[in-house]
Amino acid sequence: MKYQIALLAAAASAALMIAPAVQAKTFKWASAAEISTWDIHSQNNALQNGIHAAVYESLVYYNSRTFKVEPMLATSWTLVQPNQLRVNLRQGVKFHDGSAMTADDVVFSLQRAMAKTSNFSPYVVGFDRIVKVNDNTVDIFTKGPNPVLLNQLTELRIMSKAWAEKNNSVEPKDIRNVNQETFANRNAMGTGPYMLKQWVPDQRMVLAKNPNWWGTAETNVTEIVYTPIKSEATRVAALLSGEIDMLLDPSPQDLPRLRNSGNLKVIDGVENRTIFFGLDQWRDELPGSNVKGKNPLKDQRVRQALYQAIDSDALHRVTMRGLSQPTGTIVAPQVAGWTEGVHKRMPFDQEGAKKLLADAGYPQGFEVDFACPNNRYINDEEICQAVTAMWSRIGVKAKLRTMPLVTYFPMIQRHEASIYMLGWGVPTFDALYSLQSLTRSPGTGGDGNYNVGKYSNQRMDYIVDRVKVETDLPVRNRLLTEGLQLSNDTVSHIPLHNQIIPWAMKKNVEVVHRADNRIDWRLVKVN
Repeated sequence: MKYQIALLAAAASAALMIAPAVQAKTFKWASAAEISTWDIHSQNNALQNGIHAAVYESLVYYNSRTFKVEPMLATSWTLVQPNQLRVNLRQGVKFHDGSAMTADDVVFSLQRAMAKTSNFSPYVVGFDRIVKVNDNTVDIFTKGPNPVLLNQLTELRIMSKAWAEKNNSVEPKDIRNVNQETFANRNAMGTGPYMLKQWVPDQRMVLAKNPNWWGTAETNVTEIVYTPIKSEATRVAALLSGEIDMLLDPSPQDLPRLRNSGNLKVIDGVENRTIFFGLDQWRDELPGSNVKGKNPLKDQRVRQALYQAIDSDALHRVTMRGLSQPTGTIVAPQVAGWTEGVHKRMPFDQEGAKKLLADAGYPQGFEVDFACPNNRYINDEEICQAVTAMWSRIGVKAKLRTMPLVTYFPMIQRHEASIYMLGWGVPTFDALYSLQSLTRSPGTGGDGNYNVGKYSNQRMDYIVDRVKVETDLPVRNRLLTEGLQLSNDTVSHIPLHNQIIPWAMKKNVEVVHRADNRIDWRLVKVN
């Protein structure tokens, strides 16, 4: 099947937009985590990207009700040739400082996403060059056909070139360098429906309505106040007391109380995010381990033993209280390439795990470093505590350390963890995004950008590179499934579950639940 991108008229975006409600409202919400930066290309994580999307806009975006790509800062596009996408830009769009958005800003922003310090390399896979045709038109040239190009563009937001140059923020902040400070790291200036008014990290973030936004939307919210609250009890108390309007991540144990509250409601949905463990498969000796001179995690038998020592049903039933979907692969069912076959887990088998360890030369087990976030995923710390106990039963002594998101992600990207937890959503809804980032040998152009355990397999590299340019969809899907199965067979990672996301809120709040756990700020209403 030949790859085609349909030309969409600006009218497609108009279907979303209706006259805004008259009464102005403040919307207060909370979750456990804080974002780490306002630099739109510095770190790629879902919570941050969703918040950024209120202030910075992309050329195209997913419709929150259909998840089809629709126009945003672009009004239409056409495939001139297999490696050339021509994008027509929306005219009359202003940045928050009143300056006009032009093709120069688009070219600059897409090139900025391709910079070495950018964490957005998965979204520029296959990009060759960005060319200005005129002030309102841009050509995106790729190295070959790209079947997921539009999906990639949903996460590439546009920054003012003049603003970045004026404030010495031409290059993205390197998220691994905790001492680096840039203007774009702490400040924001986009084209979106809201403007950054205040940000006190770990305390409070305030977004104010942009009175000069080019669009109209369903929302009646004029101010958004976000408060990161690490404590589960404090977050729930804030919602119950009416201090906040919505809680993005209520804990499973609190849900019955929230569902039974007469003033609140809970909306559930399956997220396209899979939780798993990554493992150091490149060092010759693991730091902090009692095994000297070799790395047990390089042995597939050891990785399989750790996998089969995890009782996923117990995690689902006890730790997650049903808010999970145990899985044997690294992508969720909504993602192209997923099948029931790759979804099936290896059986829980403690005795089998012990035998695998003994066969690998570790009959008494071993000590290993184990790192997890404590405010990013649902019950992340509790999951890791439970797994630590499960591993102890086969002789593996995991030395658990937990930390907040802001310090955790730079740490694992510096390769400072032997076993680490990661949750991976798939904004493109295509398994290439996961296979390339997580299982492709680290290289350039997004290859292995989150493969921090440095798993490497020659056949996997071939599959990923082939899928990047394969436009025959049946062939492409077979390759994606093969890649996922190869990941399973070689235990590239230890999959746990797909998250089921509950949002808790006051009954007078209207939102549209999205599979990417992201609030669409254009659709929020406080009645």
